[in-house]
Amino acid sequence: MQRRSLVLALSGAALLSACGFRLRGSDGKSSLPFRTVYIGVPETSPVGVELKRYIRASDDTTLVTDPKLAEASIDILGETRDRATLSLNTQGRIREYSLYYRLRFQVKDKAGALLLAPTELVLKRDISFNESQVIAKEKEEEMLYRDMQSDAVQQILRRMTALKPAQPA
Repeated sequence: MQRRSLVLALSGAALLSACGFRLRGSDGKSSLPFRTVYIGVPETSPVGVELKRYIRASDDTTLVTDPKLAEASIDILGETRDRATLSLNTQGRIREYSLYYRLRFQVKDKAGALLLAPTELVLKRDISFNESQVIAKEKEEEMLYRDMQSDAVQQILRRMTALKPAQPA
């Protein structure tokens, strides 16, 4: 029985490797097509900090402090967090919330031309609410917002990998 399980596991691993499956970022190379990137956000912005961390981790892309020196500039145009009531219990008290995280950004080249027009990412998570666990639910809400922020940063980076840098004339 153990031998059969081992054979099954090995054949599954062989099939996955044969189809080209690879974990995101496992090749060790930067997937951004730009050598230099400027991020137009305040230094204290959590989105900016996370974007900078991911870009610094790449081998081929360097962060610059002047947008004129960058091949691409990421501008965060807006970021909002919102909460809407999803359902009520029989007493009319809130049972569930929907959390929304919206992020608007654009990407420009060195000349200021848009490489990616202003784009809005909207992420949603549902959270249950319990009046007897208010502090725990607040912490869970913060965690979900951080998760949505990380998801938005990953989406920005994936969209940037699909961009083509402007060819010098």
